[in-house]
Amino acid sequence: MTACLWRRTTDESWQTGEIDFPEGHVDPDGADWLFRLLADRSPEAYASFAVDYYEVPVGLDAVRHICALRPLTDDVVRALNAELTLPGLAEDIAEIGYPTT
Repeated sequence: MTACLWRRTTDESWQTGEIDFPEGHVDPDGADWLFRLLADRSPEAYASFAVDYYEVPVGLDAVRHICALRPLTDDVVRALNAELTLPGLAEDIAEIGYPTT
């Protein structure tokens, strides 16, 4: 997938080239797949993406918990990845500034 947009200093809007898409494809350029999470920031959209991408079930309640920036609990962590623990993530959590209280 390649995305090409440009805007010259004199342009009033972004420019794109003309693309000849192949027929018979639901998402011929991959834009729906690539930009889905940018356009739909809902927990449901992320959970759907995660199930497709990681090929494992994802707890929607856990995703909602994280999207609401509520402090992590062991239960939430395990709902997303049974192999991880909250203490095991402490350094990563601190590094990204995720709320802990």
